[in-house]
Amino acid sequence: MEKVTERFIRYAKEYTTSDPGSETYPSTDRQIVFMKKLTDELWEIGCSEVKLDKFGYVMATIPANGVENAPVVGFIAHVDTSPDFSGENVQPQIIEKYNGKQVQLKDGVTIHPDEFPEILQYKGQTIITADGTTLLGADDKAGVAEIVTAAEFLLKSKEIKHGKIRLGFTPDEEIGKGTDHFDVKKFGADFAYTLDGGEIGELEFENFNAAGAKVVVHGRSVHPGAAKDKMINAALVAHQIITMLPPTERPENTEKYEGFFHLTAMKGNVEKAEVSWIIRDHDSQKFEDKKKLLTGIIQQINQRYGKVVAEIEITDQYFNMRQKIEPVMFVVDIARKAMLQAGVEPKVRAIRGGTDGARLSYDGLPCPNIFAGGHNFHGPYEFVPVQSMVKAVEVIVNIAALVNEIKK
Repeated sequence: MEKVTERFIRYAKEYTTSDPGSETYPSTDRQIVFMKKLTDELWEIGCSEVKLDKFGYVMATIPANGVENAPVVGFIAHVDTSPDFSGENVQPQIIEKYNGKQVQLKDGVTIHPDEFPEILQYKGQTIITADGTTLLGADDKAGVAEIVTAAEFLLKSKEIKHGKIRLGFTPDEEIGKGTDHFDVKKFGADFAYTLDGGEIGELEFENFNAAGAKVVVHGRSVHPGAAKDKMINAALVAHQIITMLPPTERPENTEKYEGFFHLTAMKGNVEKAEVSWIIRDHDSQKFEDKKKLLTGIIQQINQRYGKVVAEIEITDQYFNMRQKIEPVMFVVDIARKAMLQAGVEPKVRAIRGGTDGARLSYDGLPCPNIFAGGHNFHGPYEFVPVQSMVKAVEVIVNIAALVNEIKK
């Protein structure tokens, strides 16, 4: 418990926010700064084949300790934190024996059980929060800390026999670029697990199909006093497009397997406006239908004005990994058994988002997702129970041992 707590707090204080506007890879030098420290630490605990490459990926090996012919399993986590909220100067707060009441932080930020009832699951446990001015970064510094802590344990243990294990740490996951340059062949695992899930027990092997959409509206600026039948107000046209999408298919109105259009940015004036969405759905046909719906709306707008007023660009980002995991469901079964051995009830769910594992699965590395323990990611209300992190470490160790039951 002390190891994973100390490690997580140390990692959380590192400023590793990624930048969606950057044209470099990784998107920020601060991620490299942390990766260099992580590389040194992996050497120090006894890992071999530790390598930081030019793209900011860190890979390392826990050598086999007498087990032959077992598959090579990998564990992966990302080091960047979300640009949605400040990740600079994070000051973790340790709350021992949480009493079930509201947690008062700086700047009027309160984690209140009425608003975040899930916190009551951890009454009596030790929880870690930020101080109210930043996010905490348990997404995914908790995963990083859990993997490194499990690695240190396995490297020191003589009782737990295991085959070769590979560790991977990625940048830029939060901006959808976490696996852009990930070399699956060099990683050399037969299958892997991302430690990037939420509450204790989460086990996920399906996620959203994802796309990004950008619409540019070209208006016609005319003096408002002489604008009749001449002006085309780009900002108002953009607003029209937004309102033509079904309001029931917004994130705030959806749950479980329901997809959505999420308006992420808009700017503009009379002359020009730009609007961006992310499009999500677990079902591939519904995903395609959503893209067609938005494209059709743009066509309607252009027909209304008799010319190309609005242009749209849709870019696929990642796809539902279920299609790639189902043929090798034993990797999910191993994780489920590892959780039960740790006294954790598996909660098999569909991810309402994506992980590095989704793209890696399509690149030939089956990679379901396991809980890292945190809640309320990407904002000041984030918290992670220490006991959940400890159980994640235990699950990793159990998986390492269970893989030996499978022969190549």
